[in-house]
Amino acid sequence: MTKYIFITGGVVSSLGKGILSASIGKLLESRGLKVTIIKCDPYINVDPGTMNPYQHGEVYVTEDGAETDLDLGHYERFITSKMTKANNITTGRVYESVIKKERRGDYLGGTVQVIPHITDEIKGRIKRVSSGKKFDVVIVEVGGTVGDIESLPFLEAIRQFKQDLGAKNAINLHLTLVPYLRAAEEIKTKPTQHSVGKLREIGIQPEIIVCRTEKPLSLATRQKISLFCNVETEAVIQARDVDCIYEVPLFLREEWLDELIVRKLEMPVFAQGLEHWEKKVVQRAKNPSKSVKIAVVGKYMNLQDAYKSIYEALSHAGISGDAKIETKKIDADNLKKGNVSKILAGVNGILVPGGFGTRGTEGKILAIEYARKNKIPFLGLCLGMQMAVIEFARNVCGLKKANSTEFSRKTPYPVISLLEEQKNVKVKGASMRLGAYPCILKKGTKSYRSYGRGKVFERHRHRYEFNLKYKNVFESKGMVFAGASPDSNLMEIVEVKGHPWFVAVQYHPEFKSKPDRSHPLFSAFISAALKTQKAGIK
Repeated sequence: MTKYIFITGGVVSSLGKGILSASIGKLLESRGLKVTIIKCDPYINVDPGTMNPYQHGEVYVTEDGAETDLDLGHYERFITSKMTKANNITTGRVYESVIKKERRGDYLGGTVQVIPHITDEIKGRIKRVSSGKKFDVVIVEVGGTVGDIESLPFLEAIRQFKQDLGAKNAINLHLTLVPYLRAAEEIKTKPTQHSVGKLREIGIQPEIIVCRTEKPLSLATRQKISLFCNVETEAVIQARDVDCIYEVPLFLREEWLDELIVRKLEMPVFAQGLEHWEKKVVQRAKNPSKSVKIAVVGKYMNLQDAYKSIYEALSHAGISGDAKIETKKIDADNLKKGNVSKILAGVNGILVPGGFGTRGTEGKILAIEYARKNKIPFLGLCLGMQMAVIEFARNVCGLKKANSTEFSRKTPYPVISLLEEQKNVKVKGASMRLGAYPCILKKGTKSYRSYGRGKVFERHRHRYEFNLKYKNVFESKGMVFAGASPDSNLMEIVEVKGHPWFVAVQYHPEFKSKPDRSHPLFSAFISAALKTQKAGIK
């Protein structure tokens, strides 16, 4: 029978439930168990696809084309199971489904209520993830903080779920904060006591409490939390701050968290197998022999989570290349013709990520021009590819007012235009070209050499594409179309002849990078940046 672990959070937000969930998944996988993870998001949006990155952070895209919470990115980077649209449950999606059922008459004229209709819908969606897939463990992370009004239906659903399954088939794990007050030089447990008390008022008694803390928890502190929160002392787990998030499974293993979980769920105990992770990921991440400086020129630079997968993919390439990645974050709005060389001086590589809207696009174009002219390794992602096309059109092809129809419908040279399939789309949510699509690579290109094969599947999230009317003009001026859709109607990868490494892709390779398996394009990009650094190219 599939076992369930429900993870809640208390005291404050941003404690790291996503990393904790992914790390527990990693620990259980190392014991030979098949694991998947669900994120329950209390917001009323159907999905985060229409949210501003400053509101929600990065939108993570799954293979099957779902726009989901960024925590699903953590899950895929830590464990082997691929996430799907079923792995992200939102309040919006739940209510949308229930309302549709009511309109069809599925409830036979009954009054539709939070209990049982909303909670039953949530429980049904949790069960659906493991249906027919034979997962040994399903980890369910409930977003938000205990006490938030939005999360109450999810908490009630997991309370019922555990009651239905029995104590040996489901456990509750609560992540909380144990702050250290420097003025008093004391660790305080009261916030944890109040958080657990609130959870118990709802009817949920956690079996395990994981405490985020910057100071080690003494035995006396653990015993105090144990007494007031009604858990075993050994079930009070400390989660110290770490230098590298990929260390978290190792620290939790030292706390015997995986042993505690398999014992409480009465699961078979297999030998641990985290040696590869420790040696090939953590040790290499913490002890690189080289360093390289990469400029990320974007438009959402004030929020780390807006480009979360990109920063992680860069770190993975650093692990693979035995190099520390020094990321220089540059707001594209700050780049002007007179300051580009000064701001970008000393960087060994330039990456331009995706985004929407016209703000910052001219700054991105200036950064790309600098990379092209000065032979600095360049990687463009999604909008980054579109900006590379526009830069090339204006400065190499002589199409001075070239642009994307997203930004200028009256441009005389629409080198980037709306996909044909998008022209009649009116609804914004979940209507882009989303998910994994095949790309055929051209032999002899840098992209082909990076991947080492001729066909790849990569994840997309866009509405605009290269305009094929200009393909011959671009090729005559030295742009190489290194990858395309199988029918050759969509140009997926562009390169520039004579440049050490100038690659831009219409898709999002960062979503398929893992710490122990860096994405080939990111690895090749960092390798090129290291060569540039060694050669002293500026």
